[in-house]
Formats: sequence, C-alpha cells, structure tokens
Amino acid sequence: MRRLRLGLPARLGLHLLSLVPELLIATGPFVIQSVTTQSGRARFRMPDFFYGGQALIEGVMMRGRTTVAMSVRPSDGVIRTFSEPLPAALTHSRLVRIPFVRGVFVLYETLVIGTRMLMRSAAIAAEGVDVQISRGMLAVTMVFSLGFAVALFFVLPLVLSSLASGRGNADWLANVIEGGIRLVLFIAYIAAIGLMPDVKRVFAYHGAEHKAISTHEAREPLTPASVDRFSTAHTRCGTTFILIVVVISIFFFGLVPRQGVPLVLLFASRIVLIPVIAAAAYELVRFGASHYGSRLVRALYAPGLWLQSLTTRAPDHSMLEVSISSLESCLAADRAAGGGPATEIGTAPEVAVVDPTIGIVS
Repeated sequence: MRRLRLGLPARLGLHLLSLVPELLIATGPFVIQSVTTQSGRARFRMPDFFYGGQALIEGVMMRGRTTVAMSVRPSDGVIRTFSEPLPAALTHSRLVRIPFVRGVFVLYETLVIGTRMLMRSAAIAAEGVDVQISRGMLAVTMVFSLGFAVALFFVLPLVLSSLASGRGNADWLANVIEGGIRLVLFIAYIAAIGLMPDVKRVFAYHGAEHKAISTHEAREPLTPASVDRFSTAHTRCGTTFILIVVVISIFFFGLVPRQGVPLVLLFASRIVLIPVIAAAAYELVRFGASHYGSRLVRALYAPGLWLQSLTTRAPDHSMLEVSISSLESCLAADRAAGGGPATEIGTAPEVAVVDPTIGIVS
C-alpha cells in the first residue's frame, strides 16, 4: 500500500473529508444525558456517567471518566486496545462545569483527541502498529479539515444565499435561505460520502459504538449477542447537535446585518460566531436530553434521530467486539480509579488484547 511520507496510509485523505462532521457527531455522547430504548419501549434513566465515543478507521474510541480508549482491529484480526489518561483540564478544571464555557472544552476534546485517535487508527488498521502523531502533523490535519468544513458548511451557504436572496430582500429571509442551504449541503455531503466503502465501515463502527453504550446504560451484559439487540440510533448522537447548530445559526447570524456590509466581513462573522453557536447548541442539547421524558421535547429532537440513518450502519459482530473492547477498557480504568460502576457490567470478547497504557503523545 502506498503510504504518506510520515507513515500514514495514503487513503487517510479520503477520511479527512468526513473528519469534522464525524467528530461533531461524537460530541453528543460526551456531554448529553441519556435515554435507553430496548424492545421498542423507551426507558429513561440518569446514568452514573455519560460514556461516549467516536467511530474510527476499523475501530472505536470511547471516553470514560479518567481515560480515553481506542480499540482497532487490523488485518491480522486481533483487536488492539490502547488507553491514555484524559488531560487534567478536562477532568479537574472548574471551567468544565460552567455553562457555555464548558462547550469550548468539549470542542477541544473532540477536535484534538478525536483527530489524533482517528489518525492513529488509520496506521494501526493498515500496519498493526501504533504511531506517534506529532504536534505539527496534528495541526496540519486539523487546519485542513476545519478549513474544509468552514468553507463548505459556512462560507459556501453565505455566498449562495447572497446570490439567491439578492440585495432587496430582508436580512431574515437571507438568513433563513442560508440556514436551509447549510442543512441541504450537510445532508447531501453525508449521503455522498456514505456511498464510499471505507466510510460505510466507519459509519458501521459508529453504529457499534451506539449499541455498546446503550447496552451499558441498560445495565445489560457487554457481549456481542446482547449488544446487537440495541438500536444503532441513540439520542446522544451528535447528529442532533449538528441539526441544532444549523437551526440556531439562523438566529445568531441574524444578529449581524447583511445590507451594506462587505462580504468579507460577513465571512469573518460566520467564523467568529462558530464557537458561540456550538456552545449554545451544547447547552440546548443537554437541556433537551435532561427533559427527554416530555413528549414535546422528544418530538423536537426526532429529526436528529432520523438523520442518524445517514451516519450509522448496522455493524457485524466483529465490529461489536471492537466497541465492547474499547468500552470495557474505560470501565476497567474507572473501576480502578474508584469512580466506575459498583458492579461488573460485562466482559470483553476473548479475542480482545489490551496493550499497555500509553501516555498522551505531544
């Protein structure tokens, strides 16, 4: 296989196109309270901790109280699991408890840790060995992927809405058109990349991640047969987060007048407001999840569940084994730290091999 200069598979470039949307999809499980659905009936319970994860290349990442774990199945078929402690700023800082401010830390966790894990999983899946991701390589990847996402989902809708609405229409109409274009672009983009065989597998691992977390929250055994009974849809999926971002962006961008404002300043306003919109969406999704027992709230969040049909696929049992291995690694670390579940939830598949804990690579 042809490889990049720094040793990563060349085909990683395909996944950079889906990097930012997939990372945003992972945001929801990190922060949102849960609802568990089993056998067609909804059951609401506040979990002891909001475990969450992210689909990787031939693997799954899980985030626990104290560690982040990554399980990948390379071509030899043996699951390799790596774990590392979370940065102290994400586990002990008081700032992570402050509404709206905490959303910034979630974005940091999602972008930096998630990007690094995605790049590492590509190398492990291809060669079966872990690699060190330098700060420079990580920065270049993030700049590329963030730049692509901002250009496609924020700048392009602004340009198209300006052309469609014309100069004589009200700002509110132009902003509504911009929001509609943004939503259509996102759905079309996810649907298009979902046709790629490699991305289909990433989306299947996304479904495996949802199933494993739902099983844990239902306090069922973490075995492939048990996990497979649960749905690939989950109310804590970040697809809902993205949908809320699209909707509330209409309001936030509406605060910036369009008539007589140079296009370059409108571009700048979109970029500057992205963290603000993400932080507000974070809080709205938390609020909605904590009040999910309300029929009205469930109805409002239903479109987010519908969109998950584009971002998840039905996983096979080998993928479920990977997601179980990753989640079990986090659960074991939390039990050892004294903050995990009081009882054993389940056991990882026998094929799983847990490698020694590794530190964060700078």
